[in-house]
Amino acid sequence: MLTRLQIDRTEPFAEGASFGEAGAYVRLMGTAYGELDPHHTLNACIADLEKAPHNAHGRVEYEMDVYILQPADGGSRTLLYEVNNRGRKMLLPVLHEAQETSPGALNDPATLADAGNGFGFQRGYTMVWSGWDPDAPRANHGMGIRVPVATEQGAPIVRTIRDEFIFGTRVPTTRTTAPLSYEAATPDQSQARLTVRAREADEGTEIPPEHWAYADSRSIQLLPEGTGFEPGLIYDFWYPATNPKILGIGFAATRDLVSFLRYQTHDSEGTPNPVALSDAEVGIRAVLAFGNSQSGRYLRHHTSLGFNQDEHQRKVFDGVLTNVAGIGKVFTNTPFGQPYRTGTQHEDHAFPENWLPFAHAPQTDPYTGRTHALLRGDGFDPLIIEVNTSTEYWQKGASLLHTDLEGQRDLTLPGTVRLFLMAGTQHGGRAGLTPVQGSGYHPRNPHNPTPALRALLVALEQWVVDGVVPPASRIPTLANGALVSPDALAFPAIPHVQAPNQMNVIAARDDWVHPEPNPDAVYAARIPQVDADGNETAGIRLPPIAVPVATYTGWNLYKAPYPEGELCDREGSYLPFAASRAEREAAGDPRLSLEERYVNQAAYVKQVEEAAQALVDARLLLPEDAARYIDEANGQV
Repeated sequence: MLTRLQIDRTEPFAEGASFGEAGAYVRLMGTAYGELDPHHTLNACIADLEKAPHNAHGRVEYEMDVYILQPADGGSRTLLYEVNNRGRKMLLPVLHEAQETSPGALNDPATLADAGNGFGFQRGYTMVWSGWDPDAPRANHGMGIRVPVATEQGAPIVRTIRDEFIFGTRVPTTRTTAPLSYEAATPDQSQARLTVRAREADEGTEIPPEHWAYADSRSIQLLPEGTGFEPGLIYDFWYPATNPKILGIGFAATRDLVSFLRYQTHDSEGTPNPVALSDAEVGIRAVLAFGNSQSGRYLRHHTSLGFNQDEHQRKVFDGVLTNVAGIGKVFTNTPFGQPYRTGTQHEDHAFPENWLPFAHAPQTDPYTGRTHALLRGDGFDPLIIEVNTSTEYWQKGASLLHTDLEGQRDLTLPGTVRLFLMAGTQHGGRAGLTPVQGSGYHPRNPHNPTPALRALLVALEQWVVDGVVPPASRIPTLANGALVSPDALAFPAIPHVQAPNQMNVIAARDDWVHPEPNPDAVYAARIPQVDADGNETAGIRLPPIAVPVATYTGWNLYKAPYPEGELCDREGSYLPFAASRAEREAAGDPRLSLEERYVNQAAYVKQVEEAAQALVDARLLLPEDAARYIDEANGQV
């Protein structure tokens, strides 16, 4: 439970600027202190909690950073909790389309520019963040939690674990050393092993001990000193590690903070709840949660572990909106977990992320015969909206949210769940992306899905508060032919473009330290089918996809010096149409040119207006965002 919430700073936000009917905001920064009963039923799932030091009451203590943006006059009384992503607040750059004016500015929002389009402020949300990952980067106002280290009756725990380093995608190329997830228990190189390989499926080649060394207890380097790790290659390092933090405490800490803010007027020391209406009434009408990527996986994990019920048998979150989480959870509630890992075809492939249950509806594992479902059915499950992009279908097995594990049958979704494909979008899609070329063979996909995310958050709020049923799921299905295997993808023959012939394999794995491929334990994920332009036929097709000027994909392929032909991390591709018929025919491009599609500017704008209005009518786009699309169209083609 949370024992004390200490607010260290209370300041006007944006110099007291008013946000419509919600009025002015204040920002509050502080620390929450809590303790956990290791014998409580709801805490029993926390790995190694019984190995933590106890206080005088037999409890395990923690403390975490807390940040609140609160309407000065109460606002709508809807609390929106965002799980931070590696210490970062993503709510403002994603849903509010705010642009970073200086490093870390959006992690300590203070100005009107930091509010971006003002979406959540105009709606009067009380926005809350707290730390959950003890190793989240703390630079530039990163948020974290302090948790104890597990021991064996007071003695250090030592275990051989595996780290993986890929410079250029997971580790900055500016680093000269490879960071270790845990402290090395000994500098004795004979107890460690370093290998390198070009592709995930390759056997690793041993790097002899004379060609590497510990730089310190938390990093290694190649020898001779100054030798760099090559970008794109996969380096695996096995070593005896020590001092594992009890990472699963983060789930309980989130539960306890949100529960306190929702239900209690004072903490155990008599300090008032800063979001309460008065000393006698909290007055929160609903609690929503938002998670983007890693933090979306965190919320899926939170639900499956039972942390949406507090220790007094009260619901924590009423509604949950996850974005780009795929079928995953977080590699955290386990000894020597590594929460920052995120698996793709090439990177972090064999680390825990995708384990059953995947879906909210029941699925039977063909390899074990066991039936699994993400929802617990205990009366504490939240209403759920999950959004994924094209990339999650290629890289994160997102089709397994709504098919059986053999990829043969569509599931019947629970009435409390909605699923959406954001067509033509890459994993990190948001405002401000440009089609630059990075490690991929093609320019990255700049499509911005956040207008639809805003509409879905409003729909979730209306579902929770007023009981208004949200829009129906929009996903590709097997029944309508919109969900296929990669060899059935009808991608057009665009010059100099090669569509991938494989997707990231989702396999059952038991051992992340010494992973062995098991071709007999692979789950049959599928990908969305495309039209003659290469754009996806199903899902939410925002105006840039419904009335396109390019092909937008959720996949890209690596170019040299990376392993050519493998899927490029979580990037998509942007493949513009030719301007004229003559240009198209000269290039041999089968896709119609802009002049063949749109007779003139007015015709293009009319199609955008129609596409935008159809989405507004379906409650998948807010009217103000539809107007922005029309304004942009007037200057585009």
